[in-house]
Amino acid sequence: MINNVGQIMLYVNNQDESLKFWTGKLGFSVVSEEDNGQGLRWIEIAPTKEAQTSIILHNKEFIAKMQPELNLNTPSLMFYSENLDELYKDFSEKNIKLGELVKMPSGRVFNFADNEENYFAVMEKK
Repeated sequence: MINNVGQIMLYVNNQDESLKFWTGKLGFSVVSEEDNGQGLRWIEIAPTKEAQTSIILHNKEFIAKMQPELNLNTPSLMFYSENLDELYKDFSEKNIKLGELVKMPSGRVFNFADNEENYFAVMEKK
């Protein structure tokens, strides 16, 4: 029985630049980082060190060579925020590419792009 989402694999072109974006602009923390010395570098990040779900930044080119059958597209992720207006303002001041703040039946939401033009969404969690 599955009872939790543990890790989400995000395949990126430049792990260092992606790490700078997620930690520097979004405030995520590095949970762990490993490198097997043969090209497989594993960077685990999360909104907080205590988060139950984390994101793994993988080298897209390396993974494509290892497992060509793997779907390396960007996952559609929805993050939650308790103060959407403040977060939107913060992201805007950090020059993060943002979509408009819109009202949906389930709550207010906006999307943002990372350094590689992958889009994600944030919804107000009340």
